[in-house]
Amino acid sequence: MATETYDVVILGGGNAGFGATGPTRAAGLTVAMIEPGDLGGTCPNRGCTPKKVLVAAAHALHEIERAEAHCIAVGTPRLDWTALIDREKAMIEGIPARLERSLNDRNVTLIRGTARFTGARNIAVDDRTIEAKHIVIATGSKPRKLPIDGAEHLITSDDVLNERVLPREIVFIGGGVIAMEFSHVYARAGAKVTILEVAPRVLSEFDQDAVAGIVKESRRIGIDLRMEVKIKRIAPLNGRLRVTFEEGGREQTLDADRVVNGAGRIADVDALDLTAGQVADERGRIKVDEHLRSVSNPSVYVCGDALWSSPQLSPVASYEGDIVGRNIVDELRNGGPRHKPDYAPIPSCVYTVPALSSVGLTQAKAVEQGRRVTAHTHDLGSWISTRTYAETAAWSRVVVDEDGERILGAQIVGHAGEELIHIFALAMKHGITVTALRQTVYGFPTFTADIKSMVG
Repeated sequence: MATETYDVVILGGGNAGFGATGPTRAAGLTVAMIEPGDLGGTCPNRGCTPKKVLVAAAHALHEIERAEAHCIAVGTPRLDWTALIDREKAMIEGIPARLERSLNDRNVTLIRGTARFTGARNIAVDDRTIEAKHIVIATGSKPRKLPIDGAEHLITSDDVLNERVLPREIVFIGGGVIAMEFSHVYARAGAKVTILEVAPRVLSEFDQDAVAGIVKESRRIGIDLRMEVKIKRIAPLNGRLRVTFEEGGREQTLDADRVVNGAGRIADVDALDLTAGQVADERGRIKVDEHLRSVSNPSVYVCGDALWSSPQLSPVASYEGDIVGRNIVDELRNGGPRHKPDYAPIPSCVYTVPALSSVGLTQAKAVEQGRRVTAHTHDLGSWISTRTYAETAAWSRVVVDEDGERILGAQIVGHAGEELIHIFALAMKHGITVTALRQTVYGFPTFTADIKSMVG
């Protein structure tokens, strides 16, 4: 069979891959996308979009819990878990088909199948041979495998989003973002939830004081968080699962209907045969330069969750894909790539209820880097906006440079932080000073109006 040739071949049809199609097609380059599964990848099909449907239900239950504070009498709510999962599926139905139409509109060739390198610029898909001037690795991520006896009994977040029966008892192995978010959904739905974490604390990459607020709220709603434990094994027992672990030097057991791998995700690149593609990696971590280009094969770029060193967030994947697309155009037309990602002003949110939101540096990270900073920290529990909405957790910290004007980071628990954090991200991106934020007139009374006090 003849070799097919393209200017650009994109391995993966998620946010990163789609991000790369924009600049390359706008420049008139021929582009093919190779995808073995649903277009859209993890986020719209098995990740943030369907998960947020469940989180929205948890928010509604949280609001009902607080009704008495607003002088409203309500009965005990009952969540129809099966109907909720059906709603979640209905919300995402049709996304892959819409994305395929989008590719057709962009004149991007879609190739179905699993790709692997056969050379520096060559890809094989089943019996097809493809050659490209540039190849983009945008294959996304997969759950991290755990070296635990009985790990085959673990389910993943994919399974959680598909289970139409609410488990009575559930255990999460690992206290990462996935575990914390789903544990809040499960607990508010009425399940008994336990999180077993090997480290001294959960959400280790976030501000320790912010995490403490989320941990306190998690325990308030009945989640049992156990840190510094060692998982020994998982085994079936009478139709359920028994988790054996060591805590404080003593062996203990927990029985549950489901045990979930909550230890995070890693780059999904094992099937690519990186060696054949002359793509240097270290245990699946592809080595790239500042332009997201392979250090060993300049024809290859990497973006999205396949790029292990950046945040595993769908907006980041789209952002990186766009950068990669622009760099490919520059390389073909201007002699070399010019664009570099700037992750500092990109916010992230943990969708517990209430949420934990963050952008930029934490105070601890700034000190670790040797920076002289000022941290404006506030327990917002007594603030009028918090009390008006009977919030159960509210806290903020804004990190500024030593002259007190440039914002280096912000962390918020509750207080509409998943929305407010974008104000701080905007300030960091465009150099808006603390003084400018204070001098801005905000609608009142709103959570946003509290920004003036949060930065002082």
